[in-house]
Amino acid sequence: MYSVVERGSPNTLEYRIFYTKDGSPISPFHDIPLYSDDSQQYCNMVVEIPRWTNAKMEICKEEPLNPIKQDVKKGKLRYVNNVFPYHGYIWNYGAIPQTWEDPAHVDENTKAKGDDDPLDAIEIGSAVSKRGEVKQVKILGVIAMIDEGETDWKIVCIDRNDPLADQMNDISDVEKLMPGYLEATRDWFRIYKFPTGKPMNEFAFNGEWKDKAFAEKVIKETNKYWKALVNNKGVSDGVATKNTSVQKSVGLITVDEATQILNSQPEAGEPAAVDAATQNQVFVKRTIPENVCC
Repeated sequence: MYSVVERGSPNTLEYRIFYTKDGSPISPFHDIPLYSDDSQQYCNMVVEIPRWTNAKMEICKEEPLNPIKQDVKKGKLRYVNNVFPYHGYIWNYGAIPQTWEDPAHVDENTKAKGDDDPLDAIEIGSAVSKRGEVKQVKILGVIAMIDEGETDWKIVCIDRNDPLADQMNDISDVEKLMPGYLEATRDWFRIYKFPTGKPMNEFAFNGEWKDKAFAEKVIKETNKYWKALVNNKGVSDGVATKNTSVQKSVGLITVDEATQILNSQPEAGEPAAVDAATQNQVFVKRTIPENVCC
């Protein structure tokens, strides 16, 4: 149903991944539904970064149709450090569509504003996803990271077709069936920016993992903020809301207009070479003891 269309050359500033549905361009942020089924048991997840890779890819909220692009810092493509003992991202990482962490809203639990992005999702299934893949996932729990003073929820989920999906129903099942994974996940998020000169990230709730019910509450709340974003002018001038399916939204455009946006992009090209230094290992001394919280 959903397909990706590459534009530009991978590993360059121009590289983009656009989405189509039944051949027509769409926004992965706004046009892919939050839920993949009528019963709302499963969410859609847009995979930005496959497990074991370290190119920092993300839905570009500032550009029309919100393609996936590589994050840029100081004019250079961003790669996360391989902090020992990890290599790249240790799960399939991506975003939950039709959610938005409102930077004007101070969360009552974290006491911090939203980070102005869709909800982040970490998919812990056995398969390594493809970049741009749209997965149907079961929600299991969440952790509240505080990134430079902003709330940055991390939703834990598993592909509904994963062999362990039937046994995974809440966050406690992750520790039971994948011992050590939650501890490693929290450690990864705490330290991954440290080699770049940033402070270690902190967490609300003393780093405690919250359960499925709490995570679903976060999803519904951020979906409410997304609805306000796309249905009202001036909520956030920095977020592109062009879409082809959200009726009466301020950014609704025709399929022809969406096609023009896609066709204005450079054709796909061969991948550029990547600096071998992006695969180097770095080491960080842990100063905070880790305890599994569930």
